[in-house]
Amino acid sequence: MTDKGSPNPIDRRRFLRLGGLGAGMIATGWAVGPAQADGRAIGAVHPGTQVILPNARQIKLMATDGWIYVPGTNPYLPDPMAPAPLKAWGFGFRNVTGLTTTQITAQRGKFQNPAPILWADENEDVVVTLRNQGLSVRPDLTDAHSIHWHGFRNAIPLFDGVPEVSVAVPIGREFSYYYRPVDPGTYMYHCHFEDVEHVSMGMTGVVFVRPAQNAGAPGILPGKYAYNDGVPDTDPLSTAYDREWTMFLTELWTKERYNGAHIQEHDWSEYEADAWLLNGRCYPDTLAPNGSQTAAGALVEPPGFPHLVRQPISSLVQGNAGDKVLLRFVNLGFQQQAMNLQGPAMRVVGKDATALVGRDGTDNSYLTDTIYIGPGESVDAIFTCPAVSTMTTFLLANRNYANLHNPGQPGLGGQLTEVRVHPAGTLPPQSEPNH
Repeated sequence: MTDKGSPNPIDRRRFLRLGGLGAGMIATGWAVGPAQADGRAIGAVHPGTQVILPNARQIKLMATDGWIYVPGTNPYLPDPMAPAPLKAWGFGFRNVTGLTTTQITAQRGKFQNPAPILWADENEDVVVTLRNQGLSVRPDLTDAHSIHWHGFRNAIPLFDGVPEVSVAVPIGREFSYYYRPVDPGTYMYHCHFEDVEHVSMGMTGVVFVRPAQNAGAPGILPGKYAYNDGVPDTDPLSTAYDREWTMFLTELWTKERYNGAHIQEHDWSEYEADAWLLNGRCYPDTLAPNGSQTAAGALVEPPGFPHLVRQPISSLVQGNAGDKVLLRFVNLGFQQQAMNLQGPAMRVVGKDATALVGRDGTDNSYLTDTIYIGPGESVDAIFTCPAVSTMTTFLLANRNYANLHNPGQPGLGGQLTEVRVHPAGTLPPQSEPNH
């Protein structure tokens, strides 16, 4: 986690740390981002002030550490310092939008894995304020943090989250990132400070942009569309859907988590993942329902699953017969994965937030039963739930069978979930993604 015995008195981490602190000191009382017409800055580091823009979507995230649950056992799992039933250390983000400073502070040491799902509308002003609360298990690590919207065409480097050219947020400070997305599709976000380590430790999440076509267009009804396809929802080229799920693929190296918590070094050339996660969980926990969050900010475990209190996002896909289901696949691990649906064919309509169906009538979409996805990539795929008279289950699983186990545990695990199709009219309309 830290470089020991380096002959250079200022290594990369110390240089970036100093850079983040310097930016924080400069920005206290001074605008560091471009100003609005009324003179207010849309990007600044403040001790406790959230940047407000009229009509902007306001999101506030907190960076901290904590413990999560991973099934199975090995020499590094469970960590003896972990509070039962949790087992492995990590750090990441929490959604603390609307919380008071006192409420935010109370959530220090209780990160969420993966980070909250974020979304915005095309051409919508979005302000994401990041507060760095520091690490509770390793207070000696004074790392700054940032938010990098991976794949976003950001015209202003200040808001890109790469500390060499923008700002990293030191402990106890905040920074507001401003975006106006114009390209619909599925993306990801992560910390870019010591990014290999921070991504591996859990500072990752899914963010997507909904197209303007959702509001309707000439000849197109308002609804849910993956992209601005320019055709009615009955057209074969349409990207219309009824329900959506993010499928966030990551892996975990338990030795790294243990060594990090116990102030031990590890050699990255020996990287050997031994747990594979889908939305932060390993099968069979992928089938558990969603967790929730109280008005005061506390995470609440899914009913009957106390060990998933820090892993609130379900991977259980459900739909009614005839429903079109959009799966937003994102891979922010370090290995290529192959997710196979053993049922209805998926039509891939987008890749890396780029539509494969065009308004000019071009069609580069394709049918497949397997999504091949490398690190840092996203894929949007739609399937139609078949007609059924009783609830029918299909498996959605990694075709790499080595990734379908849990550490030291027999039987299936890892990146595996189910698609459950119900008779028409069984389920109510979906309220939000992954629900």
